[in-house]
Amino acid sequence: MIGEHVIKDGVVIDSRDAVVSVGLREVQYGFCTYESLRVLHGKVVHLDDHLSRLRISCEGIRLAHPFPYLSIAEWVYLLIQTDGIDDATMKILLYGGPHAMCFVMASPLLSYPDEFYRDGVGVITYHGERLMPSCKTGNLLLAYMAVEEAKRQGCFEAVLVNRDGEALEGTRSNFYGFRNGVLYTAGDGKVLSGVTRSRVLKAASVLGFPVAHRAPKEKDLFAGEYDECFISATSMAAMPVGRIGRRILSGNHERTLSICKMVRSWELDDNA
Repeated sequence: MIGEHVIKDGVVIDSRDAVVSVGLREVQYGFCTYESLRVLHGKVVHLDDHLSRLRISCEGIRLAHPFPYLSIAEWVYLLIQTDGIDDATMKILLYGGPHAMCFVMASPLLSYPDEFYRDGVGVITYHGERLMPSCKTGNLLLAYMAVEEAKRQGCFEAVLVNRDGEALEGTRSNFYGFRNGVLYTAGDGKVLSGVTRSRVLKAASVLGFPVAHRAPKEKDLFAGEYDECFISATSMAAMPVGRIGRRILSGNHERTLSICKMVRSWELDDNA
């Protein structure tokens, strides 16, 4: 059953025993990295890419650990086998320190209502920049505050805007906008290079949409310069944005949905 067990350092334990001490300095400082995975029909989507990014995140914050790449991959499938998992959302959580800890856990597959893709979701803009944006770490205070503000405004996501007025990324997603037929998104050095993001950009290329690695300006989003926007993440593929703040984006999200369809089609293709 999903959620019954957790893997800790390669050992199957009861999920109730998957705890960390608040007395640990690494826990207090959030010195950890993580990856969220999508499991379909008992197979992990793009596992190698997620494990590669986990390694890059660890190296980026100098989180040394003794867990080999292949061992973590084996633990992921050990949990799938132990709990008889078919479809699920899985998380790898790696704490650093003198005694590094690696947890692998699963929860029901995260999915969204059809109307999110038909009508698009609401987003707000929120001024703030993630520390070390190319690393996926446990430093999530900014993301928490931003998404809570989005919820207060009746929106699904918050798009982070830097000091230069650039709309970089969501709290749990990458951000894109079409302007004059060109797909704009922040350069890789300014945002997390998402596993799904790479497929989104590949799909855009296959579908013939020119891509510019330049972040949309917040002022241009509100001025109506972008006629179609969307966000992407492992759980959502490419999800249309229906409004930004009070500005409604009209249209049928046709380009976004074509990208979404292609990204989803690649999920169980090891060569995609």
